Amino acid sequence: MRIVFMGTPEFAVASLEALIAAGQEVVGVVTAPDRPAGRGRKLKASAVKDAGLKHNIPVLQPQKLKAPEFLEALEALNADLFVVVAFRMLPEVVWSMPRFGTFNLHGSLLPEYRGAAPIHWAVINGETQTGVTTFFIDEKIDTGAIIANKSMPIAPDETTGEVHDRMMELGASLVAETVAAIESGTVQAKPQPKEKTFKPAPKLHAENTRIDWSLPGAYIYNKVRGLNPFPAAWTEFVLEDEVISAKIYKVAYEPAEHNYTTGSVVCDKKSIRIAIEDGWINLLEIKLSGKRKMAAADLLNGFSFPLDSKVQ
Repeated sequence: MRIVFMGTPEFAVASLEALIAAGQEVVGVVTAPDRPAGRGRKLKASAVKDAGLKHNIPVLQPQKLKAPEFLEALEALNADLFVVVAFRMLPEVVWSMPRFGTFNLHGSLLPEYRGAAPIHWAVINGETQTGVTTFFIDEKIDTGAIIANKSMPIAPDETTGEVHDRMMELGASLVAETVAAIESGTVQAKPQPKEKTFKPAPKLHAENTRIDWSLPGAYIYNKVRGLNPFPAAWTEFVLEDEVISAKIYKVAYEPAEHNYTTGSVVCDKKSIRIAIEDGWINLLEIKLSGKRKMAAADLLNGFSFPLDSKVQ
C-alpha cells in the first residue's frame, strides 16, 4: 500500500522506521513546521522530518491542515492509508481522504486514558499496566474503532521517561502489524464502549503538575516519577523573606509518624525532607529556579534552608 506517515517527535520515528523496515511504501511524511530552538533560536526540524529526509521521502510541513495547497499536495500523493503517531488532531477532510482510512497509535489501552498525556497519567495514577492501541480516527479525540492493542507492565519505580522509551518500541511493532493486517484485509475493528466513564489523560499545565503536599505520600511519589523528565513536578519553597520555585525530579516516600506541620522543610547535611500527613517525602533530585538540576546532597553543599522553611 501507499502510506503517508504523520508525526513529529522522536516517539513517532520508531514507528516510521518500523514501516520502512517492513518494506512498506511510505510515499510521504507530514510533520510540524521547523521551530526556533536553543539559545540562538535557530530553526530546528522535527525528528520525523529528519527521518523522512534520511530515507528520501517527500516531507510536507503545513501550518494549517485545511490549507488548500496542503490538501492538494496530500491528495497528489495518492495514498491508500494514513498512519498517525504523535501528531495534531486532524480535520475530517484529511483523515477521510485515503481509501483505507487513517489510523492512530495511542499510548494507552483505550478507552482508558484518552487525551494528550496518557503515559504521564498512567504513571501518576500508580497503574501497574499500560499499553498501546491502534484505532481508526473519527471526528472526536481518541474515540474511534479499536484495531489492536498490546499491553506492557509499569514497574513501581519507573519514570514516565522510562515507560515512554519502552512504549516507543512496542508501539512501533504494533503499527507495523496493524498496517500488515489492513493490507491483508483481516482487520475487524471494534467500536469503543460508551456506557461508562474512563480515566482521562488531560493536557499537562502549571496547575496539575504542582505538588499538593496535603495528599498521601504514595500519590506524591507517583506524581513526581510520572512527571519525570518532562515537564517535572514543581513546588514553591517559602524561605524567610523570599519564595523560590523548584522542579522536583526524584523523591523517596517514608511512611512515619511525626509532630511536624505538613509542608515543613527539615534538612541535615545531606538530605531535604518534607513533612506530610502520613510521613516524609525525601527530595533526592531537585532544580531550584536559576540553578541546575542536582542531587539534594550536592545542593546542600552551597545552599542552606532556614529553620522555618516550608513548601506551598
